[in-house]
Amino acid sequence: MTQASSPARALTGIRVVDFSAMIAGPYCTRWLSDLGADVIKVEPPEGDHMRHRPPLRDGSSTFFGHLNAGKRCMALNLKQAAGLDLARRLVAEADVVVEAFRPGVMAGLGLGAAELRAKHPRLVYCSISGFGQASDWSHRPAYAPVVHAASGFDLALGSDANGRPMSASIPLADMLTAMFAAMSIQTALLHRQATGEGTVIDVNLMDSVLNVMPYEFQNAQQTKQQDRPVYRPMQARDGWVLVTPINQRNFLNLCDALGHPEWRDEPELANEGVRFAHWGMLMARIEDWTRQRDADECERILTAHGVPCAKYRSLREVQQDPQFTQRDSFATVQDAAGSFLTTRLPFAFGNVRPPTGQTAAAFGADTDDILRTELGLDDTQVHQLMSSGAAICHSQDHRRHS
Repeated sequence: MTQASSPARALTGIRVVDFSAMIAGPYCTRWLSDLGADVIKVEPPEGDHMRHRPPLRDGSSTFFGHLNAGKRCMALNLKQAAGLDLARRLVAEADVVVEAFRPGVMAGLGLGAAELRAKHPRLVYCSISGFGQASDWSHRPAYAPVVHAASGFDLALGSDANGRPMSASIPLADMLTAMFAAMSIQTALLHRQATGEGTVIDVNLMDSVLNVMPYEFQNAQQTKQQDRPVYRPMQARDGWVLVTPINQRNFLNLCDALGHPEWRDEPELANEGVRFAHWGMLMARIEDWTRQRDADECERILTAHGVPCAKYRSLREVQQDPQFTQRDSFATVQDAAGSFLTTRLPFAFGNVRPPTGQTAAAFGADTDDILRTELGLDDTQVHQLMSSGAAICHSQDHRRHS
C-alpha cells in the first residue's frame, strides 16, 4: 500500500484554505493536514496571534507550532483589493474553506459562504464561531473560558467552599470544536463524493461543550437532581492517586486489594445505589489506605487487583514514559528555533498512525512560492504585490513590528 492510498493519508489531494486563527480552526486544519490534506494557512499582516504566545524559544511559539504543523503559510492583506483577489483565486482551487471570524465578517469581505459557493458549488465551507452563525448570541465575543462559564460546564466541575465556580484552565471548548469541525468536514467531503455538491458547515464552541456533558444535561431535566459521584484525588505518602471503583466488580476487587472483604456485606456499600448515597464515606476509607503508601505502590497494587487507578503524573513525566514511545504517540516538529514534540492523532489505521507535518512554517514563509506555483504569477506581479503590502513574505516579517 502506498502512502497516498493509506487510510492514514485519506485526504491526499484535498486542498484546504484556512483563514482561521487562535486555536479551534487551526487545530482542526492541523488534523486535516495530518490526514493528507494540503492546507494553506492565510494570515493577516500582523500574523496569527498565537505566533506570539508562550512557550517561546528565540521568538518562535511551540504552542503555535503544535496547532499549525504541516501547513503552508502565507500572509495577505484582505483590506486591500489585490489581497482579496488573491484570496478568491486561492478559494477557486480549493476543496475546503475554514474560517473563524465573527459571523458576518467574511461575508462583508466578499468571502462569505453564499458568495463563494455560488461560484464554486463543490466547495465545503466551514465556519467556526462561539455561539453559531444565526442566533441571539451569535455576535457575542467568545473565547473558550467564556463558553465554559456560559454553557454550565464550569458549574458542573463544582465549586469551592465559598461557592465560587471552578474554572477550566485548558481551552477544552476549542479542542472539542476543532475535533467536531474536522469530523464534519470529512463527512461533507463524503457527501460531495456521492452527490457532487459541497455544503456549508456551522460549528460552534457552545454546542461542542454541551455535547460532552450527557449526564449533567439529563440530570438538569429532573425534578430531583442527583450529583454525579466525584472521584477525587487521594493523598499518598509522596503524591496523589485517583481510584475509580465504578462498577460492582471494581468494588469487589477493591475490597480484596485493600484487605477489607467485610465491606462487601455492609448495607451502606452493598450495591452501587447505596454506595452513591454514602460516597464520602467510601472515598475517606480508600484514602485512609492510600495515605500509608507511596503513589507507585498504590497504583501497582490496585491495578494488579483489577481496580482502575492512576498515579497523578506531570506532562513532563508523561512525555518521558516508554508507554508513549511504544504507542508512537508523539511526533517531532521543526521550526526556526529548533525541534519540539507534538501529539499525533490518537488513532491508527492498520497500525499506521497518520504522520504529522515535520515543520511549522514561519510567518509568510510560503507566500512567494504559492503566488508563483499555485496562482501562476510572474516576478513583476509578485514584486508589485509585495511592495503594496497586499501580500507579505517571510523576508518582510519586520513590518509587523515596525
